[in-house]
Amino acid sequence: MNGDARVIHDVNAQLAAAGLSATIVVRDLDSGRELSTAADVIMPLASVVKVPIALALLNRIAAGALDGAQVVTIRPDRFEGDGPTGTSRFRHPAKLALEDLLMLSVSFSDNTATDALLDMVPPGEIQADLEQLGLHGIHIRHRLGALVKTPLESLPASDAHLAYDLARGGPSRGEGHRIWQLDATRANIGTAAGLTDLLQELWRPARIDLTVASRLRSLLAGNIIRHRLAPEFSSDAMTWSSKTGTLLHLRHEIGVVDHADGRSIAVCVLSESSNPAAAQPAAEATLGAAARAMHDLLR
Repeated sequence: MNGDARVIHDVNAQLAAAGLSATIVVRDLDSGRELSTAADVIMPLASVVKVPIALALLNRIAAGALDGAQVVTIRPDRFEGDGPTGTSRFRHPAKLALEDLLMLSVSFSDNTATDALLDMVPPGEIQADLEQLGLHGIHIRHRLGALVKTPLESLPASDAHLAYDLARGGPSRGEGHRIWQLDATRANIGTAAGLTDLLQELWRPARIDLTVASRLRSLLAGNIIRHRLAPEFSSDAMTWSSKTGTLLHLRHEIGVVDHADGRSIAVCVLSESSNPAAAQPAAEATLGAAARAMHDLLR
């Protein structure tokens, strides 16, 4: 067993010991060298899907089809469910510029802001954009308010473990699921390989407008959710720009490490946990350590 294979073997063993199953891809965005564990496994994306949604909106702003300063009225009573941040917590109508909604969607993971964006560019158009750009392995089907309409939201706190048991009790990869947001035939889905290709295009644009790519990189750099992979990739010599996704037993994060020497390494982690709990700091730390171990093989 060579060095790379041994590290990947150890990573998988550590993930399993923490009750995790993960597909991880790391790629040097200049040399193209890549390491992965099951790169083509299909997973529901949760909030990671906000990245291609933002890309579609920014493309239209750059093309003049939409105005980033356009004022959008957020009316909480017409959006589904309550989210943890941003306009998802609003109780009264508010007027916000389109570009500010983009910031709330990507940097704050605001579901209501994202659904307001989907009112302007529906999933079918975003999907067509991805195909035109040659970005495959990502499928966008539904609005983000659905993410707070799972069995978890209807259960008392004392019974929340039942929702997690139900989530981890069925497959998430195409064989159906009793929670439709985890059913790969109905949910927003993607692969770590496809998401890595998206990051490649954002950091080393070949088909995306340079201004669009720069703006979306800035939004990812502003991500306020910093407890999963960020502790492993934030230092004076590294900048970590990313988007997380969390839904029941799913714990994802995709991003790019920009090193002071100019190298950029994409890291995509899509994972499932078998632990029936919302707060899993040990699992989060294990995901970070696994991603860092694979990243370091490319350094």
